[in-house]
Amino acid sequence: MADKDRPGDDVPGDDELLADSAGGDDADEADDAPVTRGGGTAVAERTKDDDTPKTKKERKRTGVFGRIGGFFREVISELRKVIWPTRKELLTYTGVVIVFVTVMTTIVTVLDYAFGKGILWALGG
Repeated sequence: MADKDRPGDDVPGDDELLADSAGGDDADEADDAPVTRGGGTAVAERTKDDDTPKTKKERKRTGVFGRIGGFFREVISELRKVIWPTRKELLTYTGVVIVFVTVMTTIVTVLDYAFGKGILWALGG
């Protein structure tokens, strides 16, 4: 889809690695190589710190302001994981949505008109 790395990609330069590996047909290397997929999938890597008890930052927030602050910290953390579309992708997706909504609106309008005329005809109006 995109030929360049985007801000959310896991590994910089992985597009070139995938392009190089797609051309080769060496079966021995394919068995030993890890399976990779294009795109920036958010994957949590397990570290040694994962088994430790919760740090001060992760403890349960008490009080109204502590919970509100925790909520906003989590929102910001989740927004950093989002892979934002490029401008070209955004324009493409927007165009698809506008065309789809226009087509569906036209279909519903035609059916509404036809059923309205049919009801008026059936009831003698």
